[in-house]
Amino acid sequence: MTALPGETPGTVGTDTPQDTVSPPDTGAEGSAHADAPEAPGATEPPGDAAGAGEPAAEVSGPEVSGPEVSGTDVAAAEDRPAEVPDAEAGRADADADADAGSDGVEDAPAEESAGSPEADADAVTADGTAEAPAVPELSEAQAELAAQRELRERIEKRKAEKTAPIAAGTGLSGTAAELLAAVRAVESGEKSGTAFFDSPAPAPAARRPEPAATAAQPPRASVPAAAPTPQAASPEALDAVRAVLVAGGAPEALARPAVGVLGEQAAELLRTDPWQLLAVPGVRPEQADGFARALLGDGCGPDDGRRTAALVGWLLERAALQGHTALDAGAVRAALAERAVGDPDAAVRNAVEEGVALVFQEGDDLEPDDAEAADGEGDEEGAADGSGLAEDADREPAQVLLGLDRYALAEESLADGLARLVNACEKAADWAEAAAAAPSPSAAELIRTTAAAGLVAHSGGEAARAEPAALIAAARGLGLRALGATHSEDGRRRLAAAVGDPDTAVTLAGLLSGAQGPGRDEDGALALDLLVVLDAPQLDVENAAVLVEALADGARLVLSGDPGVLGSAGAGRVFADVLAARACPQVVSRTPDPGPIGELVSGIGIGELHQVDAPGKEVVIVPVRDAGEAVHRTVQLVADSVPRAFSIPAEETQVITVGHGGAAGTRALNEALKQRLNPGPGRFGGFDPGDRVVHVPAPGRTVPGVVRSADAEGLRLDCGGVPVVVPQERVESSVRHGWALSAHQAAGMRWPAAVVVLPGDAAQGLSRPWVYTAFGRGERHLSVVHGVDQALPHAVAHVPAQERTTRLRPLLEALPTPDAAS
Repeated sequence: MTALPGETPGTVGTDTPQDTVSPPDTGAEGSAHADAPEAPGATEPPGDAAGAGEPAAEVSGPEVSGPEVSGTDVAAAEDRPAEVPDAEAGRADADADADAGSDGVEDAPAEESAGSPEADADAVTADGTAEAPAVPELSEAQAELAAQRELRERIEKRKAEKTAPIAAGTGLSGTAAELLAAVRAVESGEKSGTAFFDSPAPAPAARRPEPAATAAQPPRASVPAAAPTPQAASPEALDAVRAVLVAGGAPEALARPAVGVLGEQAAELLRTDPWQLLAVPGVRPEQADGFARALLGDGCGPDDGRRTAALVGWLLERAALQGHTALDAGAVRAALAERAVGDPDAAVRNAVEEGVALVFQEGDDLEPDDAEAADGEGDEEGAADGSGLAEDADREPAQVLLGLDRYALAEESLADGLARLVNACEKAADWAEAAAAAPSPSAAELIRTTAAAGLVAHSGGEAARAEPAALIAAARGLGLRALGATHSEDGRRRLAAAVGDPDTAVTLAGLLSGAQGPGRDEDGALALDLLVVLDAPQLDVENAAVLVEALADGARLVLSGDPGVLGSAGAGRVFADVLAARACPQVVSRTPDPGPIGELVSGIGIGELHQVDAPGKEVVIVPVRDAGEAVHRTVQLVADSVPRAFSIPAEETQVITVGHGGAAGTRALNEALKQRLNPGPGRFGGFDPGDRVVHVPAPGRTVPGVVRSADAEGLRLDCGGVPVVVPQERVESSVRHGWALSAHQAAGMRWPAAVVVLPGDAAQGLSRPWVYTAFGRGERHLSVVHGVDQALPHAVAHVPAQERTTRLRPLLEALPTPDAAS
């Protein structure tokens, strides 16, 4: 491990971030993105999951209902730890790119978050030395990033137009604008007054072509993440940055990621403002402080404006990895005080003035002076004479939030776009006949509601996924261009099977990149009349903004998902905010999930962990005493017991655990499962043909696959029948073994059997959404390797989802949406 100046050996390497800003009432889940390991390119390798550093708690026996598996039910096997290939040690970064920041407590954000902008697997390898490959075509991830950049440019342009001085008349549109232009033409002598009397009526605005007449246009290059597309750094820039890093005592391996984040002028930026190093993924404040002291000597201090501004930006970036799009200003000031900033108030004002952060009050933009007043520092004169005190006493203090501009712009654009969809679609559509033919009452209600609204929120469990499928089939039967988008390839296959047409389902990433779907119309919008987004809780605010921006006026959008599952890897909580704001009609499915697993999961959703009848051993509890026994019993279940009892092969059984680190985390379980199921030397960068893996093409996306071979081009995978070649330089950072996953990685997918592993040290990582998500991944069978005793029922009953601080809900509530549900 490479140490930076100011780093204390032995204090890093845990999966749970040590320097995160948590909003009030973080709850037992800890960081909001418990599944988030450290970002690729970080200088500190991730270690154990939250709580993994403590000794495993020994339990007398779980009091969870369900048939137990006795020792005779499991094939005997020695519990010999498998030997990890050398290359496996650096694969922690792939964990980071697969879990991207959700609510839970697995590995620290950057969890592939890690939904995180910095966690882009394209950036660097684990040691920060891998060079960005020069590719002739945009990858899917790069295309999605390009779309995000294009959206942000449009949003920023619109925002600049709003804030810029408005010339007289430029705010007008339509007939009013035409009249003003005519008056000015006459006044200037350009035209005579009579010229306008015989003018023909303006031609009606061109309407978008009807479904049958629409020809798909070549899709625009687009893609989903918030991180910039990696650029090939010039040798001169790299050499200059290396020289500055060496002078400051920092490792040269940071040169490439620094240039990737800061650009070709990175050397000059670091020389004049060493705290810019905090923008590099994995660098911590104490390390940046050491780097600054080495370069500036006595010319820097804890209240240096450069330092405080960088710290504010770093705190907001860390919060984004945990799902927040904004933070309470008080929490930011408290975190600054903990980092030796003498005047946190001045530091926050400086960060706002420097453009590092934006400040908001109850969803409205504030100027820096307004922020001071909101914090109680303004209007001293009024306070002196007592005026306004009585009024202020009756009014609740307004919450002041700080946020990064890209999330603020994305939330504002998304709110505007959703309001546009609500108000622009045809409300008098007659879908009564299609609703009458629906397969269930809930499906009929969804069809009727969608016919009369431009935006609809639909919620329900796994069985309720049949209702969006029925809606898509009904809309296509009416001649509409209808499509469903899912979070994962597994979800896409299930939706296509439910509709009965493979052309009706795509992945959201494929739709945004243009690799899947109908393409764009002549106006650049998606050639769709109805888009149904399943797995809506996995939709982060930036991808949602890109998606809504791509929908044409008059198109309908249905957001469908299970509110009980873990949230998105990226920042925001779009589905929850839309539901809470009541910004549109809502349809709640009345279709229950069937069988003992469905009954168990439904109870967990309302905070109850009760006994279920499982005559066919659909649910099995396997008690264990410690993490070592948990690994041993897990291998037995996957390799022997489940295949023998249910005829489900090992490759169709998925292991799910709380964290990537620890004695029973994904890395330890994958090591043991590989030794048992596909032993080999790991000759292809730690992998062998036949290994189950997950590929992380972009932050927050997990694509299961199987290794087929490797050659000079890279590692060849089979991902659900789709061949994928991962370049050699990307293997270490974007591929990891996949017999065992975190719950965040498994969200949006299901397998015939699931084995959920709960070792004693996992108790702190449990919450109701985590248990709900993990237990719901098995279709036919669920085994729970249980070593947390009463922590499991406690988490289900008393540890709800950790709240994320966002601005979307108040933005939606403030918008005029006359058709929204009351």
